[in-house]
Amino acid sequence: MTAQSEAAELGDLLRSLGVRRGGVLVVHAALSGTGSTPESVRDVLLAALGPEGTLIVPAFTPENSDTSRSHRAAVAGMSAAEATEYRRTMPPFNPDSTACPTMGALAECVRSTPGALRSTHPQTSFAGLGPRARTLLRRHPIRSHFGRLSPMARLYAADAQILLLRVGFEVCSAFHHAEYLMRPRPPRRTYRCVVHREGNWVSYRDIALDDSDFGEMGARLPRGLLAESSWASRPVVLCAMREVVDHAKIQMSGYRRPLT
Repeated sequence: MTAQSEAAELGDLLRSLGVRRGGVLVVHAALSGTGSTPESVRDVLLAALGPEGTLIVPAFTPENSDTSRSHRAAVAGMSAAEATEYRRTMPPFNPDSTACPTMGALAECVRSTPGALRSTHPQTSFAGLGPRARTLLRRHPIRSHFGRLSPMARLYAADAQILLLRVGFEVCSAFHHAEYLMRPRPPRRTYRCVVHREGNWVSYRDIALDDSDFGEMGARLPRGLLAESSWASRPVVLCAMREVVDHAKIQMSGYRRPLT
């Protein structure tokens, strides 16, 4: 199958799954092995949404943290002095230019598309294209990764759809919003990142995010909440954010326990 025919197949698939024209769509994607460029997939998604629709992607930068897997991998093998120098010279997050390499080719493509907007969180920003992007991404306080003041809360309120394109629920960041809604409340922890200038580390507190059970949580969702198919030999799932977050909140409240 040619890349052009594969992209056309994706467009047909999105319509059959029920992507809402004029709606808001949050996409997590893995394009490796498809033969399609991220630009072509971006354009197919925008065409399915139409001119009134808005495309949102996670543009997270976990490497801007000294507790993340990305940071630990970067300093692995360094001496203490080398690691200290690495921390001292780490560049700050810049919403206009900092890449999001761990989020995949589509996310980086959307982030870097002329006219794209991005929220300002130095670790868990979102990027978007479309008429509602400015409203959805306009504010993102550092102490609210995915909480009530974050873009995720506005996406939840807008009843955005989620598209998992060749990835599973283990990367479904909307489940993090359920962590803020669950009862009892989860524990809090300290996060650190670099902002404003090179090596300027700041600390802040937010809930202790935990994605270790997201795949299992997705498997427990009622299948009636999901529209499922496949593209380029891997699964594709479309769902309504509000429905799956509400279900995840119930799951978490039932079996997660706060740390003392």
